[in-house]
Amino acid sequence: MLIEAHQLRRTFSSFERRQGLSGAVRDLFRTGGQERVAVEGLDLRVRPGEVVGFIGPNGAGKSTTIKMMTGVLAPSSGTLRVGGLEPHRQRQEHVRRIGVVYGQRTQLWWDLAVIEAFDLLAGIFEVPAAVYRQRLELFDRELGIGPLLRQPVRELSLGQRMRCDLAAALIHAPPLLFLDEPTIGLDVEVKRRIRELVARLNREEGTTVLLTTHDLAEVEALCPRVVLIDHGRILLDGSVGELRERLGGWRRLVVELEGEVDPGALSAALEGLPVTPTLTAGQVELRFRRSELSAPLLIQALSARLPVRDLSVEEEDIEEAVARFYGEQRA
Repeated sequence: MLIEAHQLRRTFSSFERRQGLSGAVRDLFRTGGQERVAVEGLDLRVRPGEVVGFIGPNGAGKSTTIKMMTGVLAPSSGTLRVGGLEPHRQRQEHVRRIGVVYGQRTQLWWDLAVIEAFDLLAGIFEVPAAVYRQRLELFDRELGIGPLLRQPVRELSLGQRMRCDLAAALIHAPPLLFLDEPTIGLDVEVKRRIRELVARLNREEGTTVLLTTHDLAEVEALCPRVVLIDHGRILLDGSVGELRERLGGWRRLVVELEGEVDPGALSAALEGLPVTPTLTAGQVELRFRRSELSAPLLIQALSARLPVRDLSVEEEDIEEAVARFYGEQRA
């Protein structure tokens, strides 16, 4: 097992700041405070070669968990081993085996040219010259960073910087890659390039990836396994398909009719069926659970009583499902 977390917990102490200069001085010597739990009893196991989407709302504990797994934070309690190491205790050895990209921070030196920052990282990680050249060629093909290498990091746009940050995290070919909101604020083309490179490294090099993101289209594209977290606890763990089912397995049947909708005929057609109808001019949208009703049966019931011109069956968007799930959990 590459990542093993058992009853992982992380708390922080916080208190209200006092106003004014004298209050600020007194706060410097203040101890105690209210305990805030960021991660509570988290159990997680990740095998080598997995790509796991680690998702949840803001404040759910995702970034805190990533920081413990990368060695930035020490757990308050519980056990955590990554690649057989305790990240915060064996950090120097640990960081040589991982790559990390934080969407809101850069690991590149602001005043250096990109290639100079890459050269420094290659030296720190003792990457052989031939391997380093191959990595740069790969990043140029997949991310288009060649024209950016001579530019100072401070002159890069957000999309350019994120492509270079991902390359920097991968220079030493780490077996484990942490991506914490790597595509936040990026345009569609840059997101596509990043997704394709991550998928290729997983497929060809067996790179294990733990991805946190609010972009659920990214999760669907990259992650066979999804973990939902809220208030520091794992709520769901499974495939995207299993996730849809456990979030309710909702589907929509959109029916276009010949002429106006006859409410009486519609009610008769749907009598006894577990569906929620929405009517507009010449169209009916029917929402139903996959586990309670089959689409063919619903289509047959409608077609027997209504003049159907066209229809389509749609899966509920996973982003809608997750938002609804969190709403129900917090109600």
